[in-house]
Amino acid sequence: MSVVTEPAPVPVGPGLSMFDPIFLGIDEFGQPVYITLAYRNLLAGGEPGGGKSGLLNTIAAHAALSTDSRLVLLDGKLVELGQWEDVADAFIGPNIGDALAVLRRLQTVMNNRYAWLRAHGRRKIARDDGLTVITVLVDEIAFYSATVGIKQEQEEFVALLRDLVARGRAAGIPVVAATQRPSFDIIPTSLRDLFGYRAAFRCTTPNSSNIVLGHGWAEQGYSATDIQPTNQGAAYLIAEGGVPRRIKVAYLSDVQCTGIADYAAWIRRPSTRNEWEIAG
Repeated sequence: MSVVTEPAPVPVGPGLSMFDPIFLGIDEFGQPVYITLAYRNLLAGGEPGGGKSGLLNTIAAHAALSTDSRLVLLDGKLVELGQWEDVADAFIGPNIGDALAVLRRLQTVMNNRYAWLRAHGRRKIARDDGLTVITVLVDEIAFYSATVGIKQEQEEFVALLRDLVARGRAAGIPVVAATQRPSFDIIPTSLRDLFGYRAAFRCTTPNSSNIVLGHGWAEQGYSATDIQPTNQGAAYLIAEGGVPRRIKVAYLSDVQCTGIADYAAWIRRPSTRNEWEIAG
């Protein structure tokens, strides 16, 4: 007599990874646009209401649904990234002291990871290493670098952020940062050029567009001033060594963000490895 056994339960999971390409939207020809963020950083700039928050939320959603990812969020307004707070390891609001503390801890984690890589004769982490990709999202660089706190704190914030952008990629700590004030005092060339991806949403001047994309692109016909004010989510995206590409960023509504965040918080309940304890 044969014994009928119950099939093994199928675990519910998102099946996403930070090493997978991230869907951003479509280009001007209707083709899908993907980026791989695990070994890159992304800078977004443009006037208020241009669609930068849509880009941040799209990336946050992918990171939240990736089982090999942790989120660190810095949001001076609290509401742009606030829906992902329950998914994040750290959520920093309008407090420069808290922002500095979390960046110092990230720096410690980064240094520990490089020590681990050196001990194993490696140059960067890989998907199978069992280490999470710590995705750092900063909404409005200028708030922490030029608005809140004293000058010494603002300068330390810029120095710590620059260090993460410069060294964090191979250690699995990509940075996605946005600003509505694309100017040389907020985004100096030495910092901008460290970002592998740069997205220029609507800008009011060709110079502001060049500050995000790089010097001279506006003069070659790639100027974010050409984007209509009503065309929210449109941007020029450039990758290292490439040419700016006109794209339309995908949009997630508040209801959709809340639903994704709730599900992501649920699948993260049995979380194990926590490098914050190691670094703290």
